[in-house]
Amino acid sequence: MIATGAVAALALAACGGGGTDAEHTGRPVVGLITKTDTNPFFVTLKEGAQQAAARSGVALQTFAGRSDGDNESQVQAIENLISAGAAGFMITPNDSRAIVPELDRARQAGLVVVALDTPTEPADVVDTTFATDNVRAGELVGRWARMRLGAGAATARIAMLDLSPNKVSVDVQRDQGFLQGFGIPVGDPGVIGDESDPRIVGHEVTDGAEEGGRTAMENLLQKDPSISVVYAINEPAAAGAYEAIRAADKERSIVIVSVDGSCAGVRAVQEGRLGATAQQYPLRMAQDGISAIAQYAANGIRPTPADGRPFTDTGTTLVTDASVPGVDSEDTGFGAAHCWG
Repeated sequence: MIATGAVAALALAACGGGGTDAEHTGRPVVGLITKTDTNPFFVTLKEGAQQAAARSGVALQTFAGRSDGDNESQVQAIENLISAGAAGFMITPNDSRAIVPELDRARQAGLVVVALDTPTEPADVVDTTFATDNVRAGELVGRWARMRLGAGAATARIAMLDLSPNKVSVDVQRDQGFLQGFGIPVGDPGVIGDESDPRIVGHEVTDGAEEGGRTAMENLLQKDPSISVVYAINEPAAAGAYEAIRAADKERSIVIVSVDGSCAGVRAVQEGRLGATAQQYPLRMAQDGISAIAQYAANGIRPTPADGRPFTDTGTTLVTDASVPGVDSEDTGFGAAHCWG
């Protein structure tokens, strides 16, 4: 256990920007802790934070979990930032519940804590959250898929490719939003997989990665080769699902929808590998997070959520080249102009 902890500390030190710059120049230290450093969404989030930090005159330290679901590395990153005397940090929680005690500790130590992309549970354990309305993102792709299938929606066979066994807030919200948009009654809106609609073939976790999406899709196709609709938590998982579908020679009979809006995802829509995606805007999330912490460092005023909501919505747009009645969308020209990654 001691050896493992030492390795973790070294890995985090390698990812972080270090405290020396802030010590020498007096610039406030601001942290960014992402789920991983490989997913294009989090790579873009980091790039946006670096740009905003340079403009705001703060010293950015960055950290990432080893994989989606790695809570322990995020705990270690927070401890590092507390020790560094940081003004605050932004975090995309790998486990929106397990991380709560460490977030409490950071705020008690005087740091501002901002959640990005994935709300914590409860939401008020952080000062504020900048995120996509993930329920709406799921609803948009669910409604589009239902209208795209038309009469075939009544007999659809649906594969649900979720994120991780942790069932973090972003995972639950997109999953449940998709079902609601497709017209499927959900049980407890805070629980994945308790619906009773016979159209659901099953739920598989993907870790939000291409390999995970491929394996999950292979498993569900073995369970039911007649799948006609795939919901994927994000575009890497959707890309893996498509590879499994193509290997099974079923790409012409299955519609895939997802959430992200990366440049690769928009190209997948253009080329017909993805039917529609709900585009989100990580650069805005990062910029808003840096601004909130920089202002706190300057004037001591903690940020709060806007408009009385538990989070500030950074926007989402349905991107597809096959618009359907009753569902607002933009084409891939718009998507390409606003994509990231």
